[in-house]
Amino acid sequence: MQVTISPGAISGTVTANPSKSAMQRAVAAALLSNGTSIIRNPGLSNDCLAALDVAGKLGAVIKRNEDHVEIISKGIYPAAENKEINCGESGLGIRMFTPIAALSDQAITINGHGSLTTRPMDFFEAVLPQLDVKCTTREGKLPLNIQGPLKAKNITIDGSLSSQFLTGLLMAYGAVAEDVTITVKDLKSKPYIALTLQLMEQFGVQVKEENFEKFHFGKRQAYKAGEYTVEGDWSGAAFLLVAAAVAGKAEVHHLNTQSAQSDKAILEALEKAGASLLPGVFTVIVEKNKLQAFDFDATDCPDLFPPLVALAANCEGTTKIIGVNRLAHKESDRGKTLQEEFGKMGITIDLHGDEMLVHGGTGIKGAVVSSHNDHRIAMACAVAALTADAPVIIEDAEAINKSYPEFYEHLEKIGGIVKKQGSVSLTH
Repeated sequence: MQVTISPGAISGTVTANPSKSAMQRAVAAALLSNGTSIIRNPGLSNDCLAALDVAGKLGAVIKRNEDHVEIISKGIYPAAENKEINCGESGLGIRMFTPIAALSDQAITINGHGSLTTRPMDFFEAVLPQLDVKCTTREGKLPLNIQGPLKAKNITIDGSLSSQFLTGLLMAYGAVAEDVTITVKDLKSKPYIALTLQLMEQFGVQVKEENFEKFHFGKRQAYKAGEYTVEGDWSGAAFLLVAAAVAGKAEVHHLNTQSAQSDKAILEALEKAGASLLPGVFTVIVEKNKLQAFDFDATDCPDLFPPLVALAANCEGTTKIIGVNRLAHKESDRGKTLQEEFGKMGITIDLHGDEMLVHGGTGIKGAVVSSHNDHRIAMACAVAALTADAPVIIEDAEAINKSYPEFYEHLEKIGGIVKKQGSVSLTH
């Protein structure tokens, strides 16, 4: 699908889409619980639908209603015919559900598609055998073949590889651990682990955490089925907030400013850039102001790179963003992809090791760009188009379905001029 975004002013009110980070964790916690859990305001992006499918394959009964999802579970009991689970293109899905699936004593193949097939998976082979789980990959890539059951033991892992894998370990340990500790070295994305611990507690499992380096499990606990309302997604809303900061004014609802989501750090970046901000408890209002270059460390929130680049392109001067090393194994090699696609729009981006320099204030030009099948690249280009000197055409624009199927509609709601060609039906 091609989408053309024309330059124009932003004005209006919109409700943020549900957080896929919270939704996927809630699905996992409900799967690990005994009983019926209700998830309200459920996310229905491709990653969230993949999580529901995995939960179903691992033994839960899933009932989708208009405004909530019901998950009925007795724990991890994959049906005999479900020897393979597929996590779609979700990095969180595969890293979180693999340790959880390993709680079963059945041999299970775990697969995915798209960019997930090229991402490194060898850390599973390094860690899971220490927990009595047989694990093989195809030369460090998918598919993964595992056979448990996982035994919770004292273990030390390298947190620089993936906080998502730690999320899966923590959640799996929550179901079986007794008097053991997970020690983590060099943890990145601490806020995502805070979100995991928050979700686990909501479903009845508490973990004692020391400085995000040690995670203690005391007496054996059990997940308890319950109700959970998925909060708004800061990762997706960041694009709407930046759109307002560069092209007008918008009010975005259903955003919890007390959230554990790391991407609420977009507020700090907007403030540094000079945007006018009015955060409420569940609402954020952003208005355009004179924007200047800023320095920002996105190591703990790498998903903010694309909206930060769209913001920096509209700032006078050179913006420095730290954390490029976190970008290589996303849906695309995001540092290089941003450099390439924003280059087409006349914005120069330099990459120096872990640093990205965005030279703003030079004016954004209309162009034909590609999403590289990366949802966040498509959204970043759409936001940049709002202040371009001519329309921007985004190819493979349906990539947004991975995390935020409603994005173009939400952009239109706050005044964006969006034209779709060769439309494919959005996933719902």
